[in-house]
Amino acid sequence: MDDPRFGHDGFRLDQLIRPVANLYKVSALAPGDEAGAPVAFVRQKKLAIREDLRFFADESESEELFRVKARQVVDVGGRYDVTTPAGERIGVLQRRFAQTLFRTTWAIQDADEGPVADVTESSMARGILRRVAEIFDVPILYHFSILVEGRQVGEVRRILTLRDRYVMTLGGDIDRRIDRRMAVALLVVLDALQGR
Repeated sequence: MDDPRFGHDGFRLDQLIRPVANLYKVSALAPGDEAGAPVAFVRQKKLAIREDLRFFADESESEELFRVKARQVVDVGGRYDVTTPAGERIGVLQRRFAQTLFRTTWAIQDADEGPVADVTESSMARGILRRVAEIFDVPILYHFSILVEGRQVGEVRRILTLRDRYVMTLGGDIDRRIDRRMAVALLVVLDALQGR
């Protein structure tokens, strides 16, 4: 993928409030966790039977970049194909259900479903505390570690603001094993699908 918009090692996700759909803006990460140039705009239909997230080049949604689509309506293991608009698979995001009971864990896989990276909540204690706090509607911020072959190459942090905001850094992925489109897809999935 030679699209320069995905040539970054850091991204920021901001949720945009709209009445009919969840919208997100993904930007390149600038110093101080600030938003740099926009990378993608994402639309998630509310009350969709099967998740289908669309990533666009700009807010007018005239050029689709890629999409994330659930394989099944109900899937405990949560497998989401990341594809080009023409349907060519870029990779797969899979929620690891058994490991997610105590701390949320996702796998990033390549187009052939081979392992690329694991994404897991950085602290089991915080993961358990967050689950208890959610019962009482008390927010506990997410913090995920991104691991390639057991080595941490990045992280995802939720920033406390009125709207959902996340920051992802991938500075340790110097050989770019993680396709940045997959990284951006994961960033949105962590917010849009985390509570399901």
